[in-house]
Amino acid sequence: MGVEIKLTDNQLPVSPVFIDFLLHVVEDIPFEGAQWGDQLSEVMINDQRRIIEDAPENAKRVMTHRQGQEAIARAYQLLLALLTGDVDAIKDIQLKFHFVNVIGIPRNGGSYLTKELYRSMGIDPTRVPNVIAHDGFPDAGPFRFEKGVNSWVTSLHTMAEYLTMIEIYFGKNKPHSGKIVVPKKLLKGTYAGGFFHRILGQAVENILTVRHPVASCISTYEKSGGFPDDGKFAVRGNIEDWVRRDLVYTGSEPEDIEKMDYFDAYLRYWEQYNYYVATTGLSANRSISIVAYDKERMEGLIKSFYYRFGNINPEPEAFEVFDKRDRHPDWFAKAEPVIKRVAEVWATVGLAFPLEEVMEGW
Repeated sequence: MGVEIKLTDNQLPVSPVFIDFLLHVVEDIPFEGAQWGDQLSEVMINDQRRIIEDAPENAKRVMTHRQGQEAIARAYQLLLALLTGDVDAIKDIQLKFHFVNVIGIPRNGGSYLTKELYRSMGIDPTRVPNVIAHDGFPDAGPFRFEKGVNSWVTSLHTMAEYLTMIEIYFGKNKPHSGKIVVPKKLLKGTYAGGFFHRILGQAVENILTVRHPVASCISTYEKSGGFPDDGKFAVRGNIEDWVRRDLVYTGSEPEDIEKMDYFDAYLRYWEQYNYYVATTGLSANRSISIVAYDKERMEGLIKSFYYRFGNINPEPEAFEVFDKRDRHPDWFAKAEPVIKRVAEVWATVGLAFPLEEVMEGW
């Protein structure tokens, strides 16, 4: 007996950011002016609305080009391979590309490291599109199943599109030690560690960034418009939305989260996120560098990549660090047992949490 299942692009539509990427490719529109690597910007750059609104018309333009048609077909081919376990189709990508993923909670220095990884390879990061370099794509997060959404399928679909973009964007680059290097800020990698480990290749290289939760929290509320007047948690931007989402995922009621003290909500998010580092499969890969937030440590790690890629006199941009340790002293007492719990969980899978360095409070 044979069963045939048909899915159309109505059920699995092409992602708007994939269309936007392909439009640049087929119409030879330069990728330039990318701002994802701006460490100090407190402006929340969100081009997503424009991309979504323009997607229907841009899709028509993309489909007038043979290259656009072939790229979309390739993405669906890879999606089928991911859905059915066609390992050989994915293995070819793993053999060609070496992924270097920067993983860590927001405001932990990941954008700086990713930007400098590109610079160490001689690539201008302002000409690397957000979808290639930064957090949003491929998508992964707490599991969702609701009308029109199965987040596991979404992860597979966006991964297929991401791999297609990698083939196009990096495919003609010069290999290093036999493979083309692909840097990626992969904040979402913790939510599906085994998935990224198996699909991007078991030789993938992961950089884990860790920062004291008090400093991370301060940086988060500064980016989101300042500390709320009432001290309670509020959702004003992407990071705070992720905090609420992750707390709801583990059982909190949305109305209860709004009543929580800002740091209490953030600290739970910080703890959960760092548990995922140890419990979702990332630790199966042993090519892991762990770096605690600090000017010398960040710049030192990046210099090692400059040396690796043949730069004998590395000159990375300065990593800016601001001392915030005199603010919210009561928060540090709350954070200490949480940090130690995370260190213990990491130790169970052989990851050495940099406890002393994190406790410096940067």
